[in-house]
Amino acid sequence: MLLRLMADLQLSVPPTATGDEQLKQAAARALQLPLADITALQIVRRSLDVRHKNPQLQLKLKVYTGATAPQPLTAPPKYRHVADRPPVVIVGAGPAGLFAALKLLEKGLRPVLLDRGKPVETRKYDIARLARERVVDANSNRCFGEGGAGTYSDGKLYTRSNKRGDINEVLQQLVHHGAHPDILIDAHPHIGTDKLPGILARIRDTITGCGGMYHFDTCVAGFIVKNGTVLGVEDTQGNRYEGVAVILATGHSARDMYELFHRRGWALEAKPFALGVRAEHPQALINEIQYGPRYGRPGETLLPPASYSLTAQVGGRGVFSFCMCPGGTIVPAVTAPGEMVVNGMSNARRSSPYANAGIVVQVDPAELSEYRHCGALAGLRFQQDVERRMHSPSLALTAPAQRLADFLRGKTSSTLPRTSYVPGVAPAPLHELLPAFVGKSLQAAFAQFGKKMPGYLSEEAVLVAVESRTSSPVRIVRDPKTLQHVQLAQLYPCGEGAGYAGGITSSALDGIRCAEKIAQENFLFR
Repeated sequence: MLLRLMADLQLSVPPTATGDEQLKQAAARALQLPLADITALQIVRRSLDVRHKNPQLQLKLKVYTGATAPQPLTAPPKYRHVADRPPVVIVGAGPAGLFAALKLLEKGLRPVLLDRGKPVETRKYDIARLARERVVDANSNRCFGEGGAGTYSDGKLYTRSNKRGDINEVLQQLVHHGAHPDILIDAHPHIGTDKLPGILARIRDTITGCGGMYHFDTCVAGFIVKNGTVLGVEDTQGNRYEGVAVILATGHSARDMYELFHRRGWALEAKPFALGVRAEHPQALINEIQYGPRYGRPGETLLPPASYSLTAQVGGRGVFSFCMCPGGTIVPAVTAPGEMVVNGMSNARRSSPYANAGIVVQVDPAELSEYRHCGALAGLRFQQDVERRMHSPSLALTAPAQRLADFLRGKTSSTLPRTSYVPGVAPAPLHELLPAFVGKSLQAAFAQFGKKMPGYLSEEAVLVAVESRTSSPVRIVRDPKTLQHVQLAQLYPCGEGAGYAGGITSSALDGIRCAEKIAQENFLFR
């Protein structure tokens, strides 16, 4: 007997009711059907509702009758062998560049990826030295290298943008390369920093196995331009890479690329971004605030480490939580000596005893009057100055920190709680070190957060500075229809570094869009 779809069902169940038989019983009750009529269930969406301190799983199910198993949620991509096809040069092997490359394989064009950093297998050693020995490699760190900034900063796949493309396409590609299938159904999918390197290596195997190429330790110094058309790029060693198009996907920290455009007079514009601190709490406290005192009791142990999302308006300025990492750690995200930048990450199990989140303030470059002379680089110069102000030459990568309660009082902390930040923290007056409008906005917002989440303003909460790489402060201007740079034909500024995305998923979708545009423009070669 063939499997037949009986119903689509929305179901709310306790977190403990996750077994197949339990869900069938709940579905039978909801549909008022005999249990024997239900032969299979397929979860297509799953989220956790923690309102009213009564956590419930919200499930969207397909309910079947019959004998054949339901079709899987994924279908294998159809890649083509492209070794003899026209090349497309991709600068940057982050999410935008990698997903552009995978789409090019489907379209029959050959991706040639250039990345200033290293493959994940060797990049991890530079990241370990950064945390333990405080040695900064300007080309291999948490921002530069295979996979981009997302590789070693959590791997969250949530995006609010549904207009950029098919999010499910990105998730299916990741599952095809080894991600857990749960990311296809979770409302806030997450891979984990420990799992991403293996997935990236398999994506590399796919690209090279189909005839694509990688060039690591390759820093682009300029473009090959003829009559206003980009024919390729040149690296710092003088090597040239040419193709029918160039995708520029360098990430939000490739400041040398913005400097190059600025020097050459190619169109850039300053764009809003956000800057603030990392707030860290004991994870047990966040669990209790979000789930209630029952968390951890028998029968409630299946609940994951709790997360939160907070927003506030302070004098017309937005303040919000960013990249919340339950069961995570705070990590150094510097890309050059003399600066201090932090970020958050977590592994797949989210097993750290700490919870951290960026709490950041919107920055409009039009407000930065003292940087007006910097033109399109106004926000970038402001960002750089704050990062340098937070750096102490005598303390290397030791991060300035302050208890949240002391920050609200305007008082330097005499002691600090233990934190997850491996290089260590030192007491500092963040209320004075941060730009005045950022500090005051944070103080007002934290007061609001304390009312929304009673217990959040704990004496054990600590702020670590500075969270400044939330997104690019510069946009490389492209035509909205062709996706090409407004002055340079066949150059496709792409992803977060170009100012058109904000995170792994939206960057991947932008890479796919650019690859599709290139395929349309080069249909004669297909």
